[in-house]
Amino acid sequence: MSKKVAVLGVPMDLGQGRRGVDMGPSALRCTAFEQAFAEFGVEVQDLGNVPVPVAESLHGGDLAAAGGMVFLEAIRSACAETIATLQRLPADVFPIVLGGDHSVAMGSVPGVSRGERIGVIWIDAHTDFNSPESSPSGNIHGMPLAALCGRGDPRLVDLGWPGAKVRPEDVVIIGVRSVDAGEREQLRRLGVTVHTMKEVDRLGIPRLAEDAVARLKRLSRVHVSLDADVLDPEIAPGVGTPVQGGLTYREAHLLMELLADAGIVTSLDLVEVNPILDRENRTAAMMVELAASLLGKSIL
Repeated sequence: MSKKVAVLGVPMDLGQGRRGVDMGPSALRCTAFEQAFAEFGVEVQDLGNVPVPVAESLHGGDLAAAGGMVFLEAIRSACAETIATLQRLPADVFPIVLGGDHSVAMGSVPGVSRGERIGVIWIDAHTDFNSPESSPSGNIHGMPLAALCGRGDPRLVDLGWPGAKVRPEDVVIIGVRSVDAGEREQLRRLGVTVHTMKEVDRLGIPRLAEDAVARLKRLSRVHVSLDADVLDPEIAPGVGTPVQGGLTYREAHLLMELLADAGIVTSLDLVEVNPILDRENRTAAMMVELAASLLGKSIL
């Protein structure tokens, strides 16, 4: 794994209905992750933030009338800039994208793939596989993985270049405990690998990590998209869509450590940290600790 890391913030909360995740990149940076990474030999370059408009500046500031797809063009613009910025990075750099809501993955995954085939390990309480037609809320942060797999609104699917960015067979989702009916149908039809918390409890993290590695090790690029709400809200309260019964502190670290041991991961998202709902920046600090484990920090 590269010892050079480039960090890019995408302070976006336009993909969901609860305010605050636009401050996620700042909360993550406040953990002093550069110094923490430097302690185990990782050099960090901070690229700053992609410009994202504030929700109140759009649609005449009438947020009561906003929601769902109304922010689509602003999200598209931010994701397009994310793609362009990541594509300019040297090949030996490990990119980390700081969200923002999970819509940012529609920019990060194409950006780090550079048009090549890429595997995605989506670590999340939700599958984010809705389309505008199937989504109960209409919020775009519940659609990015479907769009990356070529399903949904063409304006999202075609970000960067036309068509799907990821093959469904190259996706592994871990930690799921909330799925909408429309998502369930699509995931089954496409054969996406989904490990719910039932599999975490029954099989354990080592087995699931081995499965993900076995499925994706043939690929030269593997991206981890880590949503803070995969963690149990008792230990990570700073999320907008909490679901009880998530990963424990040790389960999450073990997953990162085993992926680090496998040496297959080439890029990372840290998303959905909402400091307004957090306690003493606990969730942001935990996400950075998990990133450190993925980058190779070890006990011995």
